[in-house]
Amino acid sequence: MKIGMIGAWNSDSGASIHAELVGRSWVELGHRLSVFSFYKTSFHGTAIVGKDEDYVARCFTTSNAKTVSFDARPILSADYEIFVAQDHGMIPNDPLGKIFHWIKNKARTVCVIHDGGLKDDPAFYQFDWDAIVCFDKRYEDFLKLAYPKDRIFLIPYPCHKWVIGNELSVTRSLMQTSRKKLNLPLDKKIIFLFGPASYYGAEVFPTIDALGEKYPIYILIVTDDKNSLNAWNKIKPKNGKIEIRRGHPYIEEIYTYLYASDIALYNKPSKGGAVVSSMAYQCLGAGRPIVALDSNFVANFGDAVMKYKNKQELRRNIISVFEKDERFVYTMKKAKEFADKNNGMEVAKKFIALFESLLS
Repeated sequence: MKIGMIGAWNSDSGASIHAELVGRSWVELGHRLSVFSFYKTSFHGTAIVGKDEDYVARCFTTSNAKTVSFDARPILSADYEIFVAQDHGMIPNDPLGKIFHWIKNKARTVCVIHDGGLKDDPAFYQFDWDAIVCFDKRYEDFLKLAYPKDRIFLIPYPCHKWVIGNELSVTRSLMQTSRKKLNLPLDKKIIFLFGPASYYGAEVFPTIDALGEKYPIYILIVTDDKNSLNAWNKIKPKNGKIEIRRGHPYIEEIYTYLYASDIALYNKPSKGGAVVSSMAYQCLGAGRPIVALDSNFVANFGDAVMKYKNKQELRRNIISVFEKDERFVYTMKKAKEFADKNNGMEVAKKFIALFESLLS
């Protein structure tokens, strides 16, 4: 099958993570992919990560750029029978709308909704999509107010595949090897945070710090986000348990950090509308426990992540991981089950089934 996809690619945005997980799986399945993405000078996210494949063409700015630019030629000249738009609100809608009839002339069109609610901009609704994909019923509930219900399809957000075979958790050997590679202490309990969301972790530092009386805790933050750096730098001079590394790690680097850590911490509070945690989906396959604030960002994970509502529950979750008790083992079992069911390849196959139904 020949697939064209427009949207974020090789950036740290949730839309890019989704596109890459399914897009690379389509390529692995033998389908031909053409990706049309943002210029490296105007993109969705906070950083470009990784190297573009030969099937990627960068040909437009974001919709909110000071000077909007859109080169239609790569999109019009490419050969595809399915055209997928990822998070099209970030793409300049009117320029895309001007060539949409030519896209429809040669391909079935699919829109993947990343917005958490209906938009007020009429330009968003000018496209006659053959199918509209959303991640769960929360999205469907608002989409059916604006679109025909028979065009709305639920396909879950993909997560990274489980990478440690039949193991439910990273082995001590892999952890030690990863720590040596990253020059991290071998004898500490490492709590890892990265990217812009690491900002929220500073709020619960006192709870984590109090556990230092019993456990040799070491907090590792990897980010270039200004808010996060400011928040953690205020704490760091008073405490030697914290290390801050500047950077935008790509997926291979993130997984090495995860292998080296005891916990991936996600303290991001709920936000209005429908949302998902791309961080949790991205990190779940590493075989490391995700300890997360019980917010609507992690609503779909069930017991695959350890959730907490207050400081006491956060404390219990961290201790559970450090002690590797029954709850820790149960969580890791559920995490593997979730990753096996919802990894990028499995979700990519659901898209292919939808594409085949549109082409038949």
